[in-house]
Amino acid sequence: MSFSSLFALVLTFNVFLVSGTSIKLQNGGYEDIVIAINQGLGENVKIIDNIQNMIKEASQYLFSATKNRVYIRSVKILIPITWPNNNYAKAKTETYDKADVIIASPHLKFGDDPYTLQYGRCGEAGKYIHMTPDFLLNDNLISIYGPRGRVFVHEWAHLRWGVFDEYNYEKPFYIAGNKNIEATRCSADIIGTHIKQPQGLPCNRDPQTGLYEDGCVFVPEQNQAAKASIMYLQALPSVTEFCDKNHNTEAPTLQNRICNSRSTWDVIMNSTDIKATPPQADSNIPVPTFTLLQSSDRVVTLVLDVSGSMDGRIGRLYQAAEVFVMQIVEEGSHVGIVSFSTSTTVLSKLVQVIDDTQRNHLKFLLPKTAVGGTNICAGIREGIKHDGSSYGTEIVLLTDGEDNYNTSLCFPDIFNSGIIVHFIALGPNPNPNLETIVDMTGKLPLPQCNINYFFSLLKQTCVICYNLLLC
Repeated sequence: MSFSSLFALVLTFNVFLVSGTSIKLQNGGYEDIVIAINQGLGENVKIIDNIQNMIKEASQYLFSATKNRVYIRSVKILIPITWPNNNYAKAKTETYDKADVIIASPHLKFGDDPYTLQYGRCGEAGKYIHMTPDFLLNDNLISIYGPRGRVFVHEWAHLRWGVFDEYNYEKPFYIAGNKNIEATRCSADIIGTHIKQPQGLPCNRDPQTGLYEDGCVFVPEQNQAAKASIMYLQALPSVTEFCDKNHNTEAPTLQNRICNSRSTWDVIMNSTDIKATPPQADSNIPVPTFTLLQSSDRVVTLVLDVSGSMDGRIGRLYQAAEVFVMQIVEEGSHVGIVSFSTSTTVLSKLVQVIDDTQRNHLKFLLPKTAVGGTNICAGIREGIKHDGSSYGTEIVLLTDGEDNYNTSLCFPDIFNSGIIVHFIALGPNPNPNLETIVDMTGKLPLPQCNINYFFSLLKQTCVICYNLLLC
C-alpha cells in the first residue's frame, strides 16, 4: 500500500487515544499505581523488595507532606516477561508503555538520578517517573539522594501535580534584593556553608559577576530547623514540607520561572487531587498493598463485521485490518481472525507472528465481501472463545456499529471474561452499547484525528477507535 493511500485511509478515522494514567484517588488513597520493570534488566527479586519498601516509606512521608490528605493505597508491579520466574498474576491492561513509574537502565543525561518526564505547563501532570536499578539496589546512593521514599515523593510531586525543582545547578547562586549572595534554594531559611571545591576553602566574590567564583557550592547543614522544601532537598532530615508562605520568590528556580513565582504548595493545593481531598482526622493510614503482575505474549483476535450493512465499507475494513496484521501487531503476538454477520466464521485460528510469512497468511484470509444480518454479540462471543484463556487478551472489533440484535446481552460475557475490547467503528451511527463495552474493559476515550494516532492504534492496549468521520 502506498503512503498516500494509507494516509487517505487514516484520515477517515476519528481516533480516541487513552493517554495518561489508570491511577485512582479514593478517599485520600492513591490506587493502581503501575511500576514497570524494563525487560532489559536481569531478574533480581531485590528490585521488587526495594520497590515495596520505597513505596511504604513514601506513603507515610506523602501523607505528612500533604497535611494528612493523601497516601498510597495500592501499587501494581509489572514484571518483565523475560524473567523466568512466572509465579505472578497475568497482566491485563497494564503495560510498560503506560506505566507511571519505570525501572530501567540509566539515561545518558541523568545517570542514576531519578527524574520525571515533564513537558507540560505549571500544574500539568508529567508522563512517567524513571528510576534505575542501581538507585534501588545500591544503598550507598542513599547518602546522596536521601531515603528512597522521600525521593519518590519528590518525583511524585512532579508527576502528579506538575511542580518543578527548587534548585538550579546552572545558577547555584544569585544576588538577592538586599545585595547579598544567596544560594538558589527554597526556602531561604535553609542554612549552610559556602565552600570552594575541592579545597574546601571559603568562597570569594567574583568581581566580574558579583557572584561567588567558579567552583563554589552551598553545603546545607544536616541539623537545622527548616522544614521546606521537598522540591529543593528532600534528603535533609528536617525537610518534611513543600514551600508555602516561606517560598523564596527571588531564587532562579524552574518552579519560579514556569509557575510565575508561585510556591509548590500553592500549585499542589489547587490540583484536582487536593481540592477534592480534605485533611483526615485519623493519622493512621493503611500499609500499601502490592500486586505482582507479569507481561505475556500478546493474544489478539480480529473480529470483523461482514454483514450486509458493511457492503459499502468492506474495503475500508480490509485496509484497516491489513495495516494491523502487516505493520502494527508485534512479532511474537498470537493473532486470530473471526468474521460475523448473523452467524460467525473462524477465518484463522491463533497464529504466532514470527515473520512476514504469518503476516501474509493472515492478510490472505481477510474478507472482501459482505452479506447478511448483523449480530455483534455473536462475533464478540466467538472472539472470546477463540482467544482461549481470555483474561488480559484482546479483541479488535471492526464494525459499522449497526446491530440487528441487543448488544447489551453480551455484557456479562465480556465482563466475566476479563478480555480487552478495542472498537474501530466504520459507520457514522455506531450502537451506543459498543462504547459501554469499551468502557467496561477499562478505557476512557479522548478524541483526536491524526495519522500518528492510527499508527499507534492497538500497538498499545491504551488505544481505542470509534465513530468514523471524514476529518
